Amino acid sequence: MSQNKILVGLGVVFTLVMMSIFTVSETEKAIKFKFGEIVASDYKPGLHFKIPFINNVKKFDSRILTLDSTPERFLTAEKKNVIVDSFVKWRIGDVTTFYTSVAGDTYQANVRLDQIIKDAFRSEFSKRDIKQLVSTDRSVVREALIANTASAAAKLGIDIVDVQVKRIDLPKEVSQSVYSRMEAERARVAREFRSQGSEAAERVRADADKQKEIILANAYRDAEVTKGQGDATASEIYAKAYGQDVEFYAFYRSMAAYKETFANSANLMVTEPDSDFFKYFKQMK
Repeated sequence: MSQNKILVGLGVVFTLVMMSIFTVSETEKAIKFKFGEIVASDYKPGLHFKIPFINNVKKFDSRILTLDSTPERFLTAEKKNVIVDSFVKWRIGDVTTFYTSVAGDTYQANVRLDQIIKDAFRSEFSKRDIKQLVSTDRSVVREALIANTASAAAKLGIDIVDVQVKRIDLPKEVSQSVYSRMEAERARVAREFRSQGSEAAERVRADADKQKEIILANAYRDAEVTKGQGDATASEIYAKAYGQDVEFYAFYRSMAAYKETFANSANLMVTEPDSDFFKYFKQMK
């Protein structure tokens, strides 16, 4: 019996010891209560102690969580509806505030945070028109949203890590009219470019025709000059040859005339027998 009592006593002691310790991991935040009242929450990762039956501990995930919002309509500065799809990255900052504000319930935290984010989007989008929302760097909108939601989220014990816009769409009822205007604008720009291209092409063709005429005129001029120089040179050569032997030159020219005249047997020429054309025929007799 004595030994059994010792074992029972050791078991009770062991149980009390195990009930007196708790661990907090690096991905957790913990709150210690005393009869339902918060007495401590600044626990670092490691082993900690509590009083059994008096203290109880609740742990919460301290990792980054994601709130993936459903697409929502917002009005722009020009009173146009846009559909925005976004998400928020957040984590528990002050675990005590988180517990007292939303009872430590992640779902309730997402519901409250979603409303805060939508209010910030509504305020931010009302300052910009559609063109600015599409063309502006998303980081500018992101920083503004984080700055505008940080204080409200802190009241829930939440730290906003990131707010991102996944896409911005126009409602279906206005998308077609916008696309039609865009198509008309692109068609107008295309016509303008084609007109400018046609005008430029006409200028190029006109300049090419002008250059062609100038080149042909210069070529004709140069050809005539070269031809004249050639004729002058030929005349000079003929003159020199004629001056060296007048009779031979006359004979050579007559032979060339005979060859040209009688090249075809069908040629017929009527002339006086004693014409100078037959001068060398007479001399050959």
